[in-house]
Amino acid sequence: MSSGIVVLGVSFDDVVANAAFAMKNRFPFKLLCDTDRKIGLAYGACSDARAGYPMRISYLIDAEGKIAVVYPKVNPADHATQVLADAATA
Repeated sequence: MSSGIVVLGVSFDDVVANAAFAMKNRFPFKLLCDTDRKIGLAYGACSDARAGYPMRISYLIDAEGKIAVVYPKVNPADHATQVLADAATA
């Protein structure tokens, strides 16, 4: 992506389901599989390993690998604009 920004999505679905979903929605980013919920648990997107789906939450991680901004309630309509604005100042 431009500006050195890397976007990754994470889903609890398996590789086949994620690939179909990403293709259907024409995602311009990679969608990672977290079938064991380890990423979801580590980032607070679920409360236990039995969760059916993750909360819609995002993190802006700076160039040093530190969390710069947490977006606990993502609105897909304006989220990209907000993240790009925040990334410019992070």
